[in-house]
Formats: sequence, structure tokens, C-alpha cells
Amino acid sequence: MMLSASDAAKRAVHYVTEMTGKHAESVVGVERTDDGWRISVEVVESHRIPDSADILACYQAEIDGDGELVSYRRIRRYSRGRVERG
Repeated sequence: MMLSASDAAKRAVHYVTEMTGKHAESVVGVERTDDGWRISVEVVESHRIPDSADILACYQAEIDGDGELVSYRRIRRYSRGRVERG
């Protein structure tokens, strides 16, 4: 049976925080793939003072149907509060 989206997201957060050593802020994307799930996880890469100056990153994790990590990569890095257009 295929892993549920919420279980895949929990696994992705676990794997990304374990691999990066950084705190996960939130899951910002969930997409079913042919073999499992593609999950986007936002993490705090660098804490700053004030918090609004924190550097965040979005990591994409591929989780297979059994809940195992297939791959992960950082897809972008940005300042907290930066609004993306388009």
C-alpha cells in the first residue's frame, strides 16, 4: 500500500532535518510521483537577529512508497519575509 501524503511529509521532515542538521519550519509542498512522493520542506539555515533576517532554504525530498529517502536537494535559499513574485 502507498504511503499517505501526511506520512510521507513526516518522513521527509525527519530525513531533511537529519541530513542537514537544521530545524524544519514547515512542509511547503507535497506531490505524488509514480514511485512515491516529492516533498518540499522549508528549513532555517541561519538564525539572525532579528528573526525577520533569518536565512531559510527549501529542500525537496523524494520518498518512495515504503517511506524511504530516495534523494534530497536544496532547491532555493532566501531571506525570511522575502516575497516571491510570479
